[in-house]
Amino acid sequence: MDKAKEKREARLRRHYRVRRKVKGTPERPRLVVYRSLEHIYAQVIDDTIGHTLASASTIDSEVRKLLAGKKKTEEAQVVGRVVAERAKSAGVQKVVFDRGGNQYHGRVKALAEAAREAGLEF
Repeated sequence: MDKAKEKREARLRRHYRVRRKVKGTPERPRLVVYRSLEHIYAQVIDDTIGHTLASASTIDSEVRKLLAGKKKTEEAQVVGRVVAERAKSAGVQKVVFDRGGNQYHGRVKALAEAAREAGLEF
């Protein structure tokens, strides 16, 4: 089997395993992270109604202005701060973290720690 396909399937297995346990509620919505090779995306989702309460990504025009000359990990930190600010303005203080099957390492960890520093609790 192709090594890239194995990695993708392993990530999806981890993602399904995490999603069996992690549910977003109105009191504690789910902070979801998706990491592609070039970009990183974060959303705060209330799973009971299926609505996105806040989101940020490296392709967002407001965030794009803050990213000039930064490395991917630093870009993830900016996205973490922005999503935390937007979530707090939407009235969210506490979230559960959904790493999307990715390892809690590198860009995913940087985003999570920046969101914590910006005031989100998880």
